[in-house]
Order: sequence, then structure tokens, then C-alpha cells
Amino acid sequence: MPLTVPVLAAGLSRIAAHMETAADSLNTIDGQLGDGDLGVTMVRGGREVVKALPTLPADVGMALMACAQAFTRASGSSYGTLLATALLSAAKATKGRTEVPWTEVPALLQGALDAMIARGKASLGDKTVLDALNAAIEATTGKDDPAAMLVAAAAAVDATLARMRNEPAHIGRARIFADRSVGLDDPGQVAFREILRGLGA
Repeated sequence: MPLTVPVLAAGLSRIAAHMETAADSLNTIDGQLGDGDLGVTMVRGGREVVKALPTLPADVGMALMACAQAFTRASGSSYGTLLATALLSAAKATKGRTEVPWTEVPALLQGALDAMIARGKASLGDKTVLDALNAAIEATTGKDDPAAMLVAAAAAVDATLARMRNEPAHIGRARIFADRSVGLDDPGQVAFREILRGLGA
């Protein structure tokens, strides 16, 4: 089965439910290098998206746009803005379609990555969510089974977290902490890992 709005809605529901349990951990991790509200951001955004699910149109692109707008209503944080930017990028690429082959997911993620770089002005290697997203793109390219893609993406993100843990942050609020960020996971990367975990729940 390709990516359709019912499939999308089911996945978003699982992510939102998982964030309810992961929120405290995300807040704690974020508090080491930021405002300590990343879990709150993900929960509020997820709840607002879930409210929008029953009225999503059959058009995948329009459904993604509605989800982006819902998340934006709930959160004005920088991470929330980046996620909405990613959703809007995917929305533009899939507008007018009711089915999207899974083989297109890496390209959609790449479009999201490019849009997030343009919006946030970060670069690969800065120890941000961008590095985790890029790892997922590389891991899923050439695959066509959603379950296999999810397993590969999750493993790649875990490896990225381990690889970058002992590097300093180079951008954003975490950069202020400089050497103190060494040995700590980037909160945005961890949140992306939790998104994947939610999808697989």
C-alpha cells in the first residue's frame, strides 16, 4: 500500500501518542542546552495535529499542509517552525495526489532538509536535527518497503547521535554552551529519533 492520507493519519496518531510518554525526557534533554520545553512543543503540536486528522482531505499534499498549519498553531518554537517547514515542503511536492509511492520518501525528506536549511541557516555537521534527517535520507534511499525504511532510518539516526555526541554544538542556543555541549545529545536529533520510534509503535 502506498502513502495515502489514512496511512499518514495513522502514523501521525502514533507519533502524537508516543510524544505524550517521551515529553518529560525531551524536556530534560532540552533543558541541558536550551529552554527545556521541547517535549511540551512536541506534545502540543501533536495534539493539535490529531484534532485536524478527522477532517483531512484525501489529497496528500493538502493534508500535509493542514498538519503543518495545525502544528504551527500550537507551537511558535524554533523546532516547531522547522517541523512545519518540513511538512510544507512535502505538501508542495505531493499536492494533487491521493497516493505517493514509498520510493519517493527519500526525495520528500531531502526537500524537507533543503527547506529547513534555508529557513534555519544551519548546515550539516552543526550537530542539529539536520544531521539526523540526512542520515535517514541516506538510509532509506533505494528502499521501497516502509517497514524496512523505518528500521534503516532509526538505526542511522541512532548511529548519528552516537557519532556526534562528543562533538560541540555549532549553532543555536546550544552553541552558547560550547564545550559543555560535548558529551550531550542534541535535543533536536533526539526528538527526531522519538518521531521514528512513534511511527514504529
